Amino acid sequence: MLIVRGRDIVRRCKGNPLITIDDLGFRCADVCNAGAIKTESEYILLLTIQTQAGFSIVYPARSTDGYTFDVSSTPLLERANEAPFATYENQGVLDPRVTYLEGTYYIVYDALSDHGYRLALASTKDFESVERLGLISEPDTKAGALFPRKLNGKYARLERPWAGGSIWVSYSDDLRYWGWSEVVMTPRGGFWDASRIGVATPPMEMREGWLFVYYGIKDTSAGPLFRLGAAILDPDEPHIVKYRTNVPILAPREEYERIGDVPNLVFSCGAVLEPNGEMKLYYGAANSCICVGTTKVDDILAACQESDKEF
Repeated sequence: MLIVRGRDIVRRCKGNPLITIDDLGFRCADVCNAGAIKTESEYILLLTIQTQAGFSIVYPARSTDGYTFDVSSTPLLERANEAPFATYENQGVLDPRVTYLEGTYYIVYDALSDHGYRLALASTKDFESVERLGLISEPDTKAGALFPRKLNGKYARLERPWAGGSIWVSYSDDLRYWGWSEVVMTPRGGFWDASRIGVATPPMEMREGWLFVYYGIKDTSAGPLFRLGAAILDPDEPHIVKYRTNVPILAPREEYERIGDVPNLVFSCGAVLEPNGEMKLYYGAANSCICVGTTKVDDILAACQESDKEF
């Protein structure tokens, strides 16, 4: 049985927040929502940084220990100047999620424009430059993440269409054109994730199935409350939810999570699995800084499996 002492399964790093705007070598409005991955030699965060003019840009940050990061002064992804991307990125690029797939690092990010959100795809080998591959969703779709391998001969991704506030899965033969979409998870009335849900981390393969962290929103009299939970999907049919946490694994409690540009928010775009069975969960707090929490993967799995089946 899972026994958790304290307030959340995910334990906050005592050095939080890891990155604030005061740690950057340039002026900006805020830093939030970082994609995360560990290469053979270093940890990489892809930070969503909002300029003082109000547009979102993605900057890379590097670390050898996963806690102390050097943020590049050069963006990895900016608003495009050329068609077709320029039309759909004129308000910014944000919330990148990184997956290592077939020898390449793929970045699914939100492209924001006057026309709403769309998912876009880029690739990189070194996180110093990227190749934009395409706009890969219909309008008003965000929070996309690739699976790290093909499923039943097709590439797969999780995503959050705006309508309905649910998580879906879609498939592709070539990573550019997507379809065969099915709903995976929906908000649960009365629960902590009653209003809207969305993908946080890319799926991680476990014996039990595909584990991923998701964000849930519940509207309160004080405004929306953003928390994080987890779910396990069927290994072969990821539209089937095997387990889903009834309670959050991380909720905004600290001052840096409660007060900021978007108060009462913890929001993740990436996690790193360590060889010792630990998960480092990187998250944005109050849309104003970057933090990290740690937990045992087994504790996350147990929290999913011990929940009532209220999917």
